[in-house]
Amino acid sequence: MPTAYAAAKDSTTARTTPVTMAPRPNWPAFCQRRVNVDFCSSDVGLATTGTGDSRREVAGLVRPATMRATNAHTTANNDRIVESMMDDNTDITVTDSVPLVTSPSLSSSSDVWPAPQVQPSGAHGSDAVDDVSVLRRRLCRERFAIPLVTISWLIILTVVVSSVIRIERWEVAPGEALTVSDRIDVNAKEGGEKAPERFKPKNRIRFVTAFAGQLTALDAFVGWIDPHVQVDTFVEHFGEQDPADQRQIAFQSMFGAQQVAEYVAFSRLGYDATFSQGAAVVEEPLCLENPDPLSACKVLNVGDTITSLDGKPVNKLTDISPIMAARAAGDVVDITVQPRDGSKKQNKKVKLIANPDDAAQTLVGFTPADTRTVDLPIEVTIATSDIGGPSAGLAFTLALLDELSPGELMGKRKVAATGTINEDGEVGAIGALVQKAVAVRDSGATVFLVPKDQSEDEIKAAKKAAGSGVRIVAVGTLDEALHVLDELGGDPLPRINT
Repeated sequence: MPTAYAAAKDSTTARTTPVTMAPRPNWPAFCQRRVNVDFCSSDVGLATTGTGDSRREVAGLVRPATMRATNAHTTANNDRIVESMMDDNTDITVTDSVPLVTSPSLSSSSDVWPAPQVQPSGAHGSDAVDDVSVLRRRLCRERFAIPLVTISWLIILTVVVSSVIRIERWEVAPGEALTVSDRIDVNAKEGGEKAPERFKPKNRIRFVTAFAGQLTALDAFVGWIDPHVQVDTFVEHFGEQDPADQRQIAFQSMFGAQQVAEYVAFSRLGYDATFSQGAAVVEEPLCLENPDPLSACKVLNVGDTITSLDGKPVNKLTDISPIMAARAAGDVVDITVQPRDGSKKQNKKVKLIANPDDAAQTLVGFTPADTRTVDLPIEVTIATSDIGGPSAGLAFTLALLDELSPGELMGKRKVAATGTINEDGEVGAIGALVQKAVAVRDSGATVFLVPKDQSEDEIKAAKKAAGSGVRIVAVGTLDEALHVLDELGGDPLPRINT
């Protein structure tokens, strides 16, 4: 039977956005390492002077223009001419198909340019070897520069494009383990009590999130190879819900979790804490098999606030039950709703249904959101910004108890906790336990309190993901959680107000 305080959905998770990076290969370094390998020094056309040592002779021709001759020679002036001609850094193409003409009968004053004489050994021989190495490196760079640059740009372009274009895949990935006390604000209320002392514990409890959002192509690739990231299709991730509807449910669940945590914690500390009923807000329409076109499943939307039913005003959720007592399944009633976007109120007709679990009970056909607010003698807020879901209930409760009581509730341990909590202090199951276990491990926490209602397989998988450095303890109630902390060396919880 759907109630005003139905248990939160396990599939609801906290929402944020991941960032990925990819390494880039160092191509110039690769080419530098390969300069002396055959593919970087394949045969090229070399000019010959007839001496048979073509490589050294080419090296003499391509010697940098800044070099000076070290040995006197009859062709020194001609060498300078060659160097002068090469000083403009213009590329010279040489080939062995047209050898340079040489003649021993030519004098130094001849109009024919003789080939420079190359020393087979000594200083010039060493320089020639160096110049061959330079030539080989140059040929390597010229041969591979354009292809490597092209490949590099293609890789960069692929990474950039794949990190921007979103695809029809959604993730459930490890999020963060965040301290709660930094988000708590406690102040005096006008006409109420003064703000209680805050004790600022050294080791503060952490609540845990999981990332959930649409993926880019690059994110999806990384997710598929990461064993702790769940990559879903639209149907796997949202089912029959609209993404905006699920987001609305998540934020409403977070609000409810905060209110219940405040009620449980302050009641435990001896404060006068009560609930005030809230508006009748549709958390999720109840869809039966083959629903009627006028059923709430087809007419009502997530986030609608019911303001009147069958001509009678509805100011709070509990106003609906007396109206329904006079109606039967199959009756069609008029309903006025305020859409969640604040637009103009809408009048609708809804066909009532029988409760699937109790045919004698008549229902409108929706699961109501928990819109209760806790009444306290002080003002308490817990900032959660854009984080949704009810799974932080246990962590919020423990954080309030630790902040507002002396001693160290966590002892010397770094503790994280996850699990819903109801007004009786019972801890309920949550979603994405494995991903949250990884987040706890990465945060450096050593103890992780989880709901006992999780399946054995889920807890086993979470322990494997967290590793030996994290102790995972399953608890079913707030009292069990406090007992575990006491056994781990935490200070017992005093009752500070009566």
